[in-house]
Amino acid sequence: MRKPILLAAFLSGLTLLSGCASDLTGDSYSREEARKVQTVRMGTIETLRPVKIEGTKTPIGSGAGAILGGVAGSGVGSGRGSAVVAVIGAIAGGLLGAATEEGLTRTQGVEITVREDDGSTRAYVQKVEENEVFRVGERVRITTVDGTSRVNH
Repeated sequence: MRKPILLAAFLSGLTLLSGCASDLTGDSYSREEARKVQTVRMGTIETLRPVKIEGTKTPIGSGAGAILGGVAGSGVGSGRGSAVVAVIGAIAGGLLGAATEEGLTRTQGVEITVREDDGSTRAYVQKVEENEVFRVGERVRITTVDGTSRVNH
């Protein structure tokens, strides 16, 4: 009886986590950014550096883990011992759930340093696109809307 409940809770938690991942690519816009005026600047790539973009850290990962750990722990022993194990399971599950969420949503990024046509040098970090390759010396365009900038070809 407990295994189907535990499995359903686990799958629900994974579904929630996958919905929390935001897209950090250069060609993705939020609904709020759509149809807003953007500033466009041009420049030349000076350096590229691979970086890691940390994953999300929302209460969903730790909450789902705590629920799963508590349910799993409550099935061990009986009486007071069961309650103690349930609490320990909830704490351990919460920590494991938070770490799992961060790990699942972590992504590979690139820091793109651009010498812009006005003479300024700025660095931009965004997720690495599978089919998009930037090269040092390449001309790029930088679009900015509401403080969020993107580098595109």
